[in-house]
Amino acid sequence: MKRRKSGFTVVELLTVIGIMAMLVALLIPAVTAVRLTAKRVSQKAQFASIEISLTAFKTDYGDYPPSNWWDPALAGPRNYCGAQKLAEALVGWDLMGFQPKSDFRANGFNDAGVFVYNPNDAVLMAQRKGPYLEPASAGVFRLADISPDKPGLFIDTVELAPDTFVLCDVFSVKRITFRKPGIFETTTQNAGTPILYYRANTSSKSLIPSGSPANYQDQIYNPRDNFPLINLGRLADWNKSSAARRRHILEDFNFFSEYIRDPKITARPWPYRPDSYILISAGPDGEYGTSDDICNFGN
Repeated sequence: MKRRKSGFTVVELLTVIGIMAMLVALLIPAVTAVRLTAKRVSQKAQFASIEISLTAFKTDYGDYPPSNWWDPALAGPRNYCGAQKLAEALVGWDLMGFQPKSDFRANGFNDAGVFVYNPNDAVLMAQRKGPYLEPASAGVFRLADISPDKPGLFIDTVELAPDTFVLCDVFSVKRITFRKPGIFETTTQNAGTPILYYRANTSSKSLIPSGSPANYQDQIYNPRDNFPLINLGRLADWNKSSAARRRHILEDFNFFSEYIRDPKITARPWPYRPDSYILISAGPDGEYGTSDDICNFGN
């Protein structure tokens, strides 16, 4: 009697492979959606931590940290914007706490010419508060580390201070390798996009600038507070020349006004959170002003 050979036929194998491929095709979008949902929840949690820290800062100093990038009426460099000032307030200029004598300058000096972040000055060190956020878990990165192959970040003739810090969101859009201080060992971390920070001008009662778009200081939120970072666009585009980068949509003051406008208030254009501040994460696509942004206002 002949024994029948066991095994699968080619048709059976192809059928099983086809079913498995269909299952994988169905599962991948679901897994991706779950992963993005988890990231969005993490981003909201990061915002909650920042908000608690900003409340503590305000309790100590009477107001939230400034976010102004550059005032054309005043002299001085244009290398320190809202995102950088947020990081200084919450973790310190050198990640060792905030110095109350700071005037939020990129070089660590105040307007009296004192280097207030001198780590060797025992009196100045004793006056420091915080950090209000733990730097190791706050998504803190030095601009020089997340900028591609450049000593600084240039916007036309404007250079952001490369050795200052920003708080980055939880969406890992770039992998960074850098050397640990004092040793030859390197470490690799995933960096998100810098979180934009705008403090409200509570003395203003207008969402739209008066006179002309140049009068940004007249409105509740100044769209130029984070202009240098917005102009750079996605982290992947930071190494492009200004001519190669397209104009960013958040640079448009009309779009910015609509972006932060509270639709429930119809009597006049009015922003969300007119008495405090707004935070903006670029979201999964790493680009500000798009539908996947995550903010501390709106839905």
